[in-house]
Amino acid sequence: MYELYIANKNYSSWSLRPWVLMRELDIPFDEHLLPFGQAALWADFRKVSASGKVPVLVDEDCVVWDSLAIVEYLAERFAGVWPADPSARAWARSAAAEMHSGFQELRQRCSMTCGLRVRLHEVGRTLAHDIARLGALWNDGIERFGGPFLAGRAFCGVDAFFAPVAFRIQTYNLILDTVSAAYARRLLELRSMQSWYAAALEEKMRDEPHEIQVQQLGTILQDLRQR
Repeated sequence: MYELYIANKNYSSWSLRPWVLMRELDIPFDEHLLPFGQAALWADFRKVSASGKVPVLVDEDCVVWDSLAIVEYLAERFAGVWPADPSARAWARSAAAEMHSGFQELRQRCSMTCGLRVRLHEVGRTLAHDIARLGALWNDGIERFGGPFLAGRAFCGVDAFFAPVAFRIQTYNLILDTVSAAYARRLLELRSMQSWYAAALEEKMRDEPHEIQVQQLGTILQDLRQR
């Protein structure tokens, strides 16, 4: 049985990627949640992963860290992680890699916090550029491969990489074109995403740096998390 180490579901976008992929592809795993800010747990975690970061996948004596590496590791063992069609597979890997290394302003100004609804003080040119690029990329994939997911009919690795963005869109009410908005809703409606969201709302631990950042960049309209 695979073991997947993740952090708080309310905040940890990186953890969501392999988690939702494995859920959608029915790849069994045991989940280990290591909350932010608990030093004792992180000290123990470094015995599993020298990076001290999540997510990490443990397969017996093999340890795989970083969400992109985990997805590629799973792709070597399971069909459906990437599309079978070479063109779709190349596009999906490129788009996932772009998400993995890009969209810095979107990450910085719209950190994942599933349980809040926030109105940003301002969007600004750089964030607007990221949102426009996101829309262009999503439209390109859906037009090329026919949807309803980015690389065709089935959810795959590239959709997993953009799953955290769907939560960001919901939290900050980011304005997208019709096709992109529909795709974001499609991700949010997945059973796996709803399961993650429900668990995120139940978490009572608060990570102060995340909370402060959100308050600095926007106005909190709703806090749907349990108190």
